[in-house]
Amino acid sequence: MAQAAPANTIGLAFDVGGIKDGGFNQAAYEGAQKAAKELGLTIKTAQPKKSAEIGKGVTPLVQSGAGLVIGVGYANNDAITTSAATFGGNRFAVVDDLPKGKNAVGLRFREQEGSFLVGYLAGKQSSTGIVGFVGGVDVPVIQKFRAGFAAGVKFACPNCRVVSAFVAKTSAGFNDPKAAAVLAASMTKQGVDIIFPAAGASGQGVVNFIKAQPCLKASSLPAGVKFKSDLFAGVAKSAAYKKLCTTASRPLFFIGVDTNQNALGDFDKQAATLNHGLTSMVKRVDNAVYTIVKEYAEDRPWRGGDRSFGLSNGGVSVAIDTYNRALIPASLETSLKKVEQLITDGVIKVPTQ
Repeated sequence: MAQAAPANTIGLAFDVGGIKDGGFNQAAYEGAQKAAKELGLTIKTAQPKKSAEIGKGVTPLVQSGAGLVIGVGYANNDAITTSAATFGGNRFAVVDDLPKGKNAVGLRFREQEGSFLVGYLAGKQSSTGIVGFVGGVDVPVIQKFRAGFAAGVKFACPNCRVVSAFVAKTSAGFNDPKAAAVLAASMTKQGVDIIFPAAGASGQGVVNFIKAQPCLKASSLPAGVKFKSDLFAGVAKSAAYKKLCTTASRPLFFIGVDTNQNALGDFDKQAATLNHGLTSMVKRVDNAVYTIVKEYAEDRPWRGGDRSFGLSNGGVSVAIDTYNRALIPASLETSLKKVEQLITDGVIKVPTQ
């Protein structure tokens, strides 16, 4: 059985999209980097260029001296489980799934809780009563996002409708912005004015679409759909927005995921004008990775199995900052905090599928 590698080397095996995906992978890397700087660790990475390569970097990371290898994304689970059985002296973790082996740990999140909250905001602020969800792939972890979001929308607005679609049937769905943009276009033709993508790097496609078409026009709404509110009439608009969007229109919004992506909606680089990122469901992958790396490097007693991160322990949150401050009234933020408390108290049971 292999001996444990030096504790100062950590390996990260990414999902498609890589370190700079602006979401899931990037958050994991930032968490590892934070621990590395504090504790003097070396970080080694494996970045697959396509879905067929996911997991192939796990064993090479162990062989290159990584004492702890973290598979970022459920698609790495098989490779991590296999390596955990082979290299019993090493430690392993998977973000978003539960690997097998006493030397392996699953860093899993209650995504449904944060998704419920952003769904609540979407239900309260949709001008049409129709909102959209774009998933990367129809798998359990993405089902938690969708289920929580839909439940939050319905809690805020029982008569609202949620339109759902998935980018692909394989992990490629997390790295296909063009396909996600096509789905966003289809949704807006159905009257959707707020879209929540839980699709990794594909989510940028939704942002790109909204940047090109920042509003819904009354003349293009499908039969039977009308604007029910004009909540953002008092928010300052850029000259470019005013030129494209008349008073007979309403703004389009996306909801960021994994990291705080609110700034992506600042299309004119003026934080004071209308932002198209309504909010973000922040999944603190960085916190989870930081925690497990720190525990390993400090040689604390290893506890394999499942680790769960949610609203009650800083695992998920909703982003409100200078970019979207004007979009969320203080009264709505107060209501949001009350809903969050109902979830953490167990009064609201958020579905996972």
